[in-house]
Amino acid sequence: MTQAHETLSPETLQVMPREMRLMAERIFSLTALPKGFALTLSDLPMYSELQGLGGFALLERCFAALKDADAGALTVLAEAGPALSLDARGQHAWIAVQTALDLAGELVAAHGRAEVTVANALDPAELALAEGLAPRAGLRVRVVQGALPVLMAEAGPLADPILKQAQAQGAPIEAALWWRIYALAKTALAPDTPVSRRHAGVIIVAEDGTVIGRKDNDDESDTALMTRARVTEEGAGA
Repeated sequence: MTQAHETLSPETLQVMPREMRLMAERIFSLTALPKGFALTLSDLPMYSELQGLGGFALLERCFAALKDADAGALTVLAEAGPALSLDARGQHAWIAVQTALDLAGELVAAHGRAEVTVANALDPAELALAEGLAPRAGLRVRVVQGALPVLMAEAGPLADPILKQAQAQGAPIEAALWWRIYALAKTALAPDTPVSRRHAGVIIVAEDGTVIGRKDNDDESDTALMTRARVTEEGAGA
């Protein structure tokens, strides 16, 4: 859950993985990226935050660029043994980093090591995410930043130390930034109306209260909440 941490100032929230993933998933769903690809990006702002990179502040800043992202623009320019050149063609590093890791994994399997050079990526410093993501694929990666960043990869233990850290401690995020991220993510949701509430989840509740879809014997949901107008604190219908 999202909670204030006792050692942090009132202006900082300690945000846990569920919330970081949920907000990122909703925000990436607002982009032009295929939904399947967009879902693969939901961990990136969290890992970026915990690795001391751009994190959620970068997600807010670069959302306009991500909104029109095209994962299909990535192009392999050359390959020679364990070395490969990937052209991001102006796409953000978050769009390129997992493709670069996938290619590095193939090269490591074939040659025992890999050197993947990534050109023309926006915010290229974020390619350092590969170092945190690599253990999930059984790789060890060192990103050499320069005129053209290079992912130096080899086989490594299967692990996920970044996620383990996130699950234990969460991430300290400026409260004002987090609530702006929350507001942006909320725009991915349908407006709250009696009709939208009746179609939420795995069931549909007809206007007369009839449940269509799952009918669990132990389901004690009060479907009246989905069929009546919203009630304000004063008790008046909204």
